[in-house]
Amino acid sequence: MSAITNDWAEPLSEEFKKPYYSALYQKVKEEYNTQQIFPAADDVFNAFHLTPLHDVKVLILGQDPYHNVGQAHGLCFSVKPDVDIPPSLVNIYKELNDDLGCYIPNHGYLEKWAREGVMLLNTVLTVRAHQPNSHQGIGWEEFTNAAIRVLNEQDRPIVYMLWGKPAQSKIKMLNNPKHLILKASHPSPLSAYRGFFGCKHFSQANEFLEKNGLEPIDWQIENR
Repeated sequence: MSAITNDWAEPLSEEFKKPYYSALYQKVKEEYNTQQIFPAADDVFNAFHLTPLHDVKVLILGQDPYHNVGQAHGLCFSVKPDVDIPPSLVNIYKELNDDLGCYIPNHGYLEKWAREGVMLLNTVLTVRAHQPNSHQGIGWEEFTNAAIRVLNEQDRPIVYMLWGKPAQSKIKMLNNPKHLILKASHPSPLSAYRGFFGCKHFSQANEFLEKNGLEPIDWQIENR
């Protein structure tokens, strides 16, 4: 796994020294050596690489990476450009279209958002091929909780988009009065009609950022 070298490194440095992280690292290393694991090892920390701490304006939390071949590349909900758009992202695009009028692009590669200041973080950063949730409970949650706590401590406006119960379980860690917490059901086809559609999180986020003197997010993913 390629090391985190930007401004996330210092506030997370204590995590790398803890026993749980040593055990996690050894477990993940063994898994890469013996199983088919996604994303590629060099992509595991892409959410941190592509959205430096000082740039984070919005945090979107996913669960674990996509588990089919060629999909995951280290950003939650995002897939590589030549891969079919997954159902949850189809629904995210539908909500963006209804909320902000963004056209629905022909791919699901969300790197633009990451570079705009939208941190696309899964709570578990690796998965075995075709085995969803197979790396739950091996230590990733502790590491990503530490990252969420770092964000909570930032003395500037940040928006959290918490979709579904697993993401919303993190609310107890979020108590910064400068931040905005937005909750909705998960955008998966099973639950999108229970409150994700119509949530208007994207316009709410931009209104909050602008009210606080920050540039809004350009949510439009362009066709390739």
